[in-house]
Amino acid sequence: MLRTSTLFLSLAIPMFAAEESAKSPASEAETSKSITKQSSVEIAGKKIPYKVTAGKIQLKGDDESPRASIFHVSYEREDVKDRATRPVMFAFNGGPGSSAVWLHIGVLGPRIVKLEEAGTRSTPPPLRVSENPESILDVCDLVFVDPVSTGYSRAEKDVKPGDFHGLNQDIESLGDFLRLWVSTHDRWSSPKYLLGESYGGMRVAGLSNHMQSRFGMHLNGVILLSSLLDFATIQNDSGSEISHSVFLPSYTSVAHFHGKIQGDRDKLVAESTQFAYGEYASALIKGSSISAEDSAKIAARLESLTSISASTWQKHKLRIDPTAFRAELLRKEGKLIGRFDARVTADANDETAVRAEFDPSYSLAYGAFSSAIMDYFGRDLGYEEDQPYEILTGKVQPWRWDANNTVVNVADRLSTAMRHNPHLKVLVMSGHNDLATPPESMAHSLRHMLDLPQSAKSNIRTEFYEGGHMFYLNPEDLKKTRTDLVKFLTEPLK
Repeated sequence: MLRTSTLFLSLAIPMFAAEESAKSPASEAETSKSITKQSSVEIAGKKIPYKVTAGKIQLKGDDESPRASIFHVSYEREDVKDRATRPVMFAFNGGPGSSAVWLHIGVLGPRIVKLEEAGTRSTPPPLRVSENPESILDVCDLVFVDPVSTGYSRAEKDVKPGDFHGLNQDIESLGDFLRLWVSTHDRWSSPKYLLGESYGGMRVAGLSNHMQSRFGMHLNGVILLSSLLDFATIQNDSGSEISHSVFLPSYTSVAHFHGKIQGDRDKLVAESTQFAYGEYASALIKGSSISAEDSAKIAARLESLTSISASTWQKHKLRIDPTAFRAELLRKEGKLIGRFDARVTADANDETAVRAEFDPSYSLAYGAFSSAIMDYFGRDLGYEEDQPYEILTGKVQPWRWDANNTVVNVADRLSTAMRHNPHLKVLVMSGHNDLATPPESMAHSLRHMLDLPQSAKSNIRTEFYEGGHMFYLNPEDLKKTRTDLVKFLTEPLK
C-alpha cells in the first residue's frame, strides 16, 4: 500500500496434517532453511490438496556473490496432471515497506483472517487464521513475495540494504526473484500473472515491462488492486490540480455511504465525475482569478455532491484534501473517518481539528494481521527465525524514486508491455470507499495511455467493490473478488 502500505479472523480450525516438516528439493538458488507441508482447503465444495513452501531464494550478483535472500510462501495444488502448464500468480503488497501479509491471509491464500462487522470494527485478540473458501488456489498456484527489508527478506552480509530501496532497484531485484522461482520450479511454460496492491501496482506495472525486456518472459496478466500508476493523481502538493478532481467522486461515494447525501450512488458518482473534470477542473485552473460569483456557484455544487457546506469549501479555496475531508464529513457527530477504508469511523480526539489526526481503518487491521501471520508461520508452518518479521517497516526509507525531478508515473511501463505483448490482460480492482488510492486515480492513468492501441485497451477490465483500500475485508467483496479473479484467469481474450 502507499507510503505506509495497505494493509485483518475467526476461531481457529485445525490447519495442517500432522506430517513432519520436510525440506524442499535442493536447488542452487534456494537456501537450506525451507519448510514444506501438505494440506488441503475446500473451495467451491471441492477439496483442494496442496503443498505450501516457506523459504528463501538467494539473489546473486554478476560475480556470483550473494546479494539478498528473498522470503516467500508458495502454494501449489497437488492433484495436477501437468504442473508445467498450470497458472501461477505472484502477489506483492506495497508501501514501499510492506510484506505480502495482507494479500496472503486477507484474500488470496487458502488461510484467511477475518474482522468483525464486515471489516469495519476492531476484533478482540488473539487472532488466528481459518480456511478460506474464497481462495483462488483451485485455479492458480500462488506465490507471496516479501521485497528486501520486509518480512524475512534481507540483504546479505556486507551488502547495503539501501541498494534495493528504490523504484528501479526494487523492480530489478524482484524480477531476478521471479526468474529464479520460475526456473527452479520448471514453470516457464506456465501462464504467469502478477498482482500488486497499492504501491504494489506500481511494482507489477514496472515488472510487466522489465520481465519481457530483460528476460523475454511475457506475462499473461497483471492485476492492479487498489493501485495507482501516477503519484500526481493523489498528491495535492505536486503543483497540479488533478488530485482534487480525482478525489471528488470518492468524496461523493463516501458521503453517500454515511447517509449524508441521498439518491442512487452510482448515478451520483457519475455526476460527480463529470463535474470534477468539467466545471470544477476549470474553476481550479483559474486559481485566485476566479470570480466571487463563480466560486460561490462551484462551492454550492460541491456541497450537493459531498454534504460539506459551501462556506467550508470556500474557506478551503474550493480545495479540500482527503485528510481534511476525513475530519470534516462527520464533524457534527464528533467522529472522523478512515483513509484506507472510509466506512470505518472513530471518535475524534479534537473535534475542532482541521485534519484527521489518525486513520482508524489502519489501526484495526495492523494488529489483527500481525498476530495472525506470526501464529500461522510458527504454529502451523513451523517456520521461525530469530529476526523479526517486518510486516510494515520504515527501514526502506529513504526510497529512491528515480524520477528525474518529475512526479513518479509508471503508466508508460505498463503501456509499453501491453504494446509489445498484445496478449497481456489487465484487471483493475477499486473500492468505492478508498481514500488512499481512489478509483479515479487508475481511471485517469488509463485514459492517458494515449499511445495504447484500441486492441490493447480492450484487454483492460475494471471492477468496483463496496469496501475501501482492502475491500476484500468485506465478506461480500471477498466473494466478488474471487469471482472476478477466476473469470480473469480462465476466460480467453476476446
